[in-house]
Amino acid sequence: MDLVAACRAFVAVSGHGSFTSGAAAAGIPQPVASRRIAALEEHFGARLFDRTSRAVRLTPFGQDMLPTARRLVDLADAMADDAERARLRPLRVAVPEICPPHHLAALVVAARRQRIHLEVRPAGPQERERLCQTLDVGAGIVAVPEAMAPWRVPLGLAARTPFPAPTVFLETLRSGRARAQARRRILIQPEDDVVHLRDPLTRAGQSAGLAPTQVSIAPSLVDAAAAALVSPDLLLCSRQQAEDFALHWCPLAGPQLLRGYDVAAGVREDLANLRTVLYADVARCLGATGDGAPGASSTGDAG
Repeated sequence: MDLVAACRAFVAVSGHGSFTSGAAAAGIPQPVASRRIAALEEHFGARLFDRTSRAVRLTPFGQDMLPTARRLVDLADAMADDAERARLRPLRVAVPEICPPHHLAALVVAARRQRIHLEVRPAGPQERERLCQTLDVGAGIVAVPEAMAPWRVPLGLAARTPFPAPTVFLETLRSGRARAQARRRILIQPEDDVVHLRDPLTRAGQSAGLAPTQVSIAPSLVDAAAAALVSPDLLLCSRQQAEDFALHWCPLAGPQLLRGYDVAAGVREDLANLRTVLYADVARCLGATGDGAPGASSTGDAG
């Protein structure tokens, strides 16, 4: 016997004084209400209603049991409400600031189709690490070396004019006598200001004979892109970012640089959802290649 369902029928019938009206209020057929109340009476070993008259009346036993039955029904309803709120708990995720808003919106929609309530919080790489450590977010898409990354984004250089060769050799950027050439810089946007990207590029620049100031950290992606649009400076970025800013993009001959991303999460289920169920949608947000894709992929429509 479903004790809660039986008590719900008991409370409804007692409140309406009729099996037909009580069953309708409980949203069940009248025969079902009768069977449930009969099962409850059998379970307790006493009658709840006096059925000898045309009106349905509570027996003394039924009057004594009604308050407890009401409390049980109320507790069951409260538990259902709590379960719904828990199911819809927001999963706050720190994501890279460079993720396009329309892709983030598509990620949120795909998550809701999987009954996952995402709240995204764009932040830089250091801030995402901090948010995960302080538990201000439940999960974060964090920067990691390419070898450890489920998501990877190839990087190259972007300029306002086309490149003369299919790859860029850092040696060709060495300072010359021309003033414009002497001032040409490689600008690193904040998203790539991480040790596994910044340091290899800096070392390669030194080995190629670039001046220390020719590899520079920009205060923001917008500042770096603006500099590349109005000067000979080069922006370190993905191909998609270059296209977004109407810049010409070219891969580096060396070193090969790839952004790497992984999930940091305090709850294993959240980690699994982002790495598997929502993998393809996260990849679109990052502009990542599919090389690290796990077996499962998202069924969401990224738009």
